[in-house]
Amino acid sequence: MRRLYDWMMRMAGHRRAPHALAFISFLESSIFPIPPDAMLIPMALANRAKAWRYAAICTIASVLGGIAGYLIGYFLLDLVREFACQKPATASYVFVEMTRTALGFVCPGGRFQQALDWFNDWGVWILLIKGPTPFPFKILTIAAGAAHMNLLAFTIASVLSRALRFYLVAGLIYWYGEPIREFIERRLNLIVTVLTVAVVAVLVGLRYVL
Repeated sequence: MRRLYDWMMRMAGHRRAPHALAFISFLESSIFPIPPDAMLIPMALANRAKAWRYAAICTIASVLGGIAGYLIGYFLLDLVREFACQKPATASYVFVEMTRTALGFVCPGGRFQQALDWFNDWGVWILLIKGPTPFPFKILTIAAGAAHMNLLAFTIASVLSRALRFYLVAGLIYWYGEPIREFIERRLNLIVTVLTVAVVAVLVGLRYVL
């Protein structure tokens, strides 16, 4: 895992960094364990004028990856469980083992079953509340597919929740630059959680007012 993180940090300064950022954002929504913030932050700091573009890349790729996760849950959950939960008889490639480990959350008795129970009752609200937070987005996307959540509602909620997270990071860096980096890395999850609760509260209030 550490080598993956170090690779992401090195790629942040590469000329093809936007492609790598899109790739990581896509995979993080379905199988990858490390959020794209690890690349987004140094890339935005290196070129603050492109911070919004990088946030857009993260958002679009993350939503597309979320749809891939949704399809995994909808069509392939049993196969994924068989792959992730059974011990392989022989040694396999490092990438295969990493993927197996990353998908281990679908095995019985974990957070996945709890997320699945949530989606059966609350669907969109779970994505809006949990999507911007540190809660692994891949658990939400695969659970949404397994629960057969409406795909259009899933996509809209994913766009809103992921944009909230990535554009918040981009905005903080665009306006404050390097001095805000340590604050983001230490307090981002708290900021996003508070902001998400505030947004959801406004939405709920509007629902009752209108």
